[in-house]
Amino acid sequence: MLEEWNHKIFGINQGEFEEIALEIFNFQYHNNKVYKEYTDALQVHPASVQSIGQIPFLPIRFFKSHAITTGFFEPAIVFESSGTTGSINSKHFVKDISLYEDSFLKAFAAFYGNVRDYCIIGLLPSYLERSSSSLVYMVDKLITLSQHSESGFYLYDYDKLHTVLAELEKANKKTLLIGVTYALLDFAEQFPMPLKNTIIMETGGMKGRREEMIRPEVHRRLKNGFGDMPIHSEYGMTELLSQAYSKGHDVFNCPPWMKVLVRDEEDPLLVKSQGSGVINIIDLANIYSCSFIATDDAGKLNADCSFEVMGRIDGSDLRGCSLMVAI
Repeated sequence: MLEEWNHKIFGINQGEFEEIALEIFNFQYHNNKVYKEYTDALQVHPASVQSIGQIPFLPIRFFKSHAITTGFFEPAIVFESSGTTGSINSKHFVKDISLYEDSFLKAFAAFYGNVRDYCIIGLLPSYLERSSSSLVYMVDKLITLSQHSESGFYLYDYDKLHTVLAELEKANKKTLLIGVTYALLDFAEQFPMPLKNTIIMETGGMKGRREEMIRPEVHRRLKNGFGDMPIHSEYGMTELLSQAYSKGHDVFNCPPWMKVLVRDEEDPLLVKSQGSGVINIIDLANIYSCSFIATDDAGKLNADCSFEVMGRIDGSDLRGCSLMVAI
């Protein structure tokens, strides 16, 4: 069964997305108790759902209060959001870790090419303080697969990181520096250096270490430290098994098995395939949890299916891994 889903999800072509999404909706409706109860409460009958815009999207906060599982299984791993002090964290029960690995490795290859061409550096100090971060799991796997001697996590050792990056730049080695936003800003201010062969990728998150700021301001400050280069971004979350990427200009694109829609803030059942609203995500890799997630992020969906993240909607929980709040 898993092999069959794996082939459908990661071998998908554009014309198959809606058909497979509807198949997964029916599978999850009949095998996910929480999702079924939520769909029934909305008085949505599966037989009436004929398009992805009619599929109910489960509010992301349910991952804080319920075990969102499709079928009964002993999880291979449980990912947990970082949250903030005193907050309730989301938990994502993952049936098979190969689904997550296939998702992020295939997406990385599609957006950036062979991971072995890179030195992968993780600047994720706050996430390394816990063992349940999906982001740390992903970066750790990329570090291992890169097989580069300088690949690794650098915690708060900015002096060593500066030395290593200077050596990599001198050697013209392609490098990916992926980091939580506050740590990248700290490093850029303490050790400014021009980078020509290094991709800077921020993952969002101030975690109370710095004032919240909009993404354009974050990127302006990073460019001040590292040179006038595009700042890349990763858009992912504990509740998903897939990520979208931006290679600059704050515009994100999804891998083929992931899709973004937007819903009306006043009428959450009104879903659009273009325009501004609150972001809904279809992540087909979430086959054994829920593939249809209503986030708390405001966004703009473009005609070419790319999207922009504008910030958090009013009244939503601040998440440790959240993107910057728009002012």
